[in-house]
Amino acid sequence: MTYNKITEDILAAIKLIVGDDAVITTPNDLEKYSHDETEDLHFYPEVVAKPKSPREVAALLKLCNEHLIPVTPRGAGTGLSGGALPIMGGLLIAMERFNKILHIDEQNLQATVEPGVITEEFMNQVAAKGLLYPIDPASKGSCFIGGNVSHGSGGPRVVKYGTIREYILNLEIVLPSGEIIWTGANTLKYSSGYNLTQLIIGSEGTLGIVTKIVVKLIPAPTTDALMLASFKSNEVACAAVSAIFRAGIIPSALEFMERRGVEWVIEHDGIVFDLKDDVAAFLLIEVDGTNPDVIFSDCEKINTVLEEFGCTDVLFGESAAQKEELWRIRRTMAVSVKSNSVYKEEDTVVPRAALPQLIKGIKDAGAKYGFESVCYGHAGDGNLHVNIIKANMSDEDWNTKLKDGIREIFELTVSLDGTLSGEHGIGLVQKDFMPIKYSPIHFELWRGIKKVFDKNYILNPGKIFDQIK
Repeated sequence: MTYNKITEDILAAIKLIVGDDAVITTPNDLEKYSHDETEDLHFYPEVVAKPKSPREVAALLKLCNEHLIPVTPRGAGTGLSGGALPIMGGLLIAMERFNKILHIDEQNLQATVEPGVITEEFMNQVAAKGLLYPIDPASKGSCFIGGNVSHGSGGPRVVKYGTIREYILNLEIVLPSGEIIWTGANTLKYSSGYNLTQLIIGSEGTLGIVTKIVVKLIPAPTTDALMLASFKSNEVACAAVSAIFRAGIIPSALEFMERRGVEWVIEHDGIVFDLKDDVAAFLLIEVDGTNPDVIFSDCEKINTVLEEFGCTDVLFGESAAQKEELWRIRRTMAVSVKSNSVYKEEDTVVPRAALPQLIKGIKDAGAKYGFESVCYGHAGDGNLHVNIIKANMSDEDWNTKLKDGIREIFELTVSLDGTLSGEHGIGLVQKDFMPIKYSPIHFELWRGIKKVFDKNYILNPGKIFDQIK
């Protein structure tokens, strides 16, 4: 596909739509929008526009559609798959001015928000009303809820409460043609034709730009317990995960952390933690609800399971401050790993009982290809984040052999009935691996859907799959 450059006339039209002060063209100011949190990749847009209304987004898309200008939607830039990278140049539409919580409907337990609302700010506002929005990725303090929708993001607590797909009722989107539509209805049930809402979730800005989001809320739990369990091996810790569920317990969070990751958190973040010599891995387990007696009973059952799997120690969070400190170890792990070495992060997900085979295979691949890895993630969902560390690997091997090692990890993941990404999305950096899991028929269907929504292929081109044969 051949795209056109932004001419002076088109730039003038962009400024007319959003105002001069909402347009960025200088290289220094464009730098912020040339990257997200994906490795060290940089792609500069020609122009950044910051609209503040659906009508302005519609006018921008209509203009770019008419002139074959590629458009990249962008939220907070916290993504890990390159979904917000403007790889074709063109116009980047930054959604940062869409930052309002429009309405919290306590009668119907739902809210309407704009996509540029920071996820944690929204969670805090609904929590003040005794309600819960449980989608809480590690970057919740900076990521936008619109980006969470576009990437199908998750977090620790979806293991009990369900994924983001269960909390998005309706979306207002702008199509590449400039038309504005609602995808569904503000109802808990929906059986009225194809579910466009679910199609947009996880589509990574390739089909339309989200401008309003209707979210389902639930009553918030009133109490919780937090346990940090230690194990002598990664595989044994992972094997304990499915056993907890088989014992009839559904934790509100169940996180796996490898020792190396905890060591780097201690070094990078200054957390004081007594890390025993014989510990190789941890499970961070949270149970919540409204009845303290039930929670205590669940913790006892979990403790019995942990003992059966040779758990060496269980630390209980005795206070809110101690619980927060334990959670900080997990939530800062990605930043700590990134600060220590050149790395690549993969986002694997398998049925939770297959986690021991997955982590063993990851370590075997590292030994074969010469890379190190630090693994952590939402073990209760079978979702393991694999941070591949360059360490002593040569530049040549890093640039040539590493891709074969990653391919082997994904092939193992698929052989275990898993898939390539649980919550980070495919974006730019994972799309070459999509044929491991998906057949030519899948690609044909996806290209057909893309063509219906975006006949000129202007919207976030080059993401998820090669959209034109």
